[in-house]
Amino acid sequence: MLQPRLFFWLAASVAVGSALLTGCTSLPSSMPGLDRPAVPFSPADFDNTGMYTRHVNASQTKTCEAARRALLSQGYLVNTATDELVTGRKYFQPNNEIHYQVEMRVVCAPEGKSDEKTAAYASALQDRYVIKKINNSASLGVGAIGSVSLPVSATEDTLVKVGSETVSDPRFYELFFQLFDRYVPVASKTAPSPESESQARAIMDVQADAGVKPYTPTKSEAPVTVETAPIVAPKALPIQEQPLPEPVQAEKPSIEAPAKVE
Repeated sequence: MLQPRLFFWLAASVAVGSALLTGCTSLPSSMPGLDRPAVPFSPADFDNTGMYTRHVNASQTKTCEAARRALLSQGYLVNTATDELVTGRKYFQPNNEIHYQVEMRVVCAPEGKSDEKTAAYASALQDRYVIKKINNSASLGVGAIGSVSLPVSATEDTLVKVGSETVSDPRFYELFFQLFDRYVPVASKTAPSPESESQARAIMDVQADAGVKPYTPTKSEAPVTVETAPIVAPKALPIQEQPLPEPVQAEKPSIEAPAKVE
């Protein structure tokens, strides 16, 4: 049979340990990052589609490649890079107590069947963390009652997520798409405008109603070949050998003997 003092000491230890554990697991209301007011939801958020979208004259593969290069140039860690999706993450710490993580996602959706136009949809998700100190605890086992947690002096810093929201700053997406446009290659072939395609279809419909069939070449029609006359180089004329002139012999001067003087 245990004495009343022992029961009192054990009950007090359990109460103190429970209070300490409750204090370790709860977040104070004055912690940085929790003082931001809640943004009410409004259906008007779906009215703005141009802030997150950019249409380019490039294929789906080239569009996602441009998004990947744009994120890499700004220090983002690219986690996924395919022909349809590019994701990257970047970390920020403005002070010693607050930590931010921004995850950028760019989805490339082709427009039309020619794969010459693509729509790029960009969205950024921001997660907020705070640094919280957690006290390590040790357990003391008592056979009659159980275990009691007692705090020790050792502490450990850990990140606690306090919020997550989609970045809705128009300036953020404007700067991203300006950098994105610098990496989008110019399409080698310009896609026809919808007006020209509709006009061509209207002309074909009128011809079909009038009974005019579009011209299609048959197999019997041989392709027309244009013959060109070969270019013949002029023949070289033979060189006639002419006799060389005979050498001219120089006349020897005549030397007369001097007359004798008597």
